[in-house]
Amino acid sequence: MRAGDLDRRITIRRASLAPNEFNEPIEVWFDLATVWAKRTDASATESYRAQEVGAQITARFLIRYSSLVANVDPRDRIAFGGREYNITRVGEPAGTRNRWREIDAVARAEG
Repeated sequence: MRAGDLDRRITIRRASLAPNEFNEPIEVWFDLATVWAKRTDASATESYRAQEVGAQITARFLIRYSSLVANVDPRDRIAFGGREYNITRVGEPAGTRNRWREIDAVARAEG
């Protein structure tokens, strides 16, 4: 992997609970980290549920390991290209302990 391969800027977002004007807890998303990444399209699928067509984009993002991204997990999201990607898997490529993080994510194709 070369530094030049990291040609996309992504933002990793995390949810937190914050009180609204009625002091009720609501989910609020905040930016955890903005990092350089390599993006690879994994697949594009269509699913038919309840007579509704929904297309999904599956992508794999490769980022450098750091203390900011060490605890990223499927509860987080990735903002990239005007879409919100739901993280489905986070791992390390073989033989790259504490050097790289591999993140699989899914976004809705429309929007």
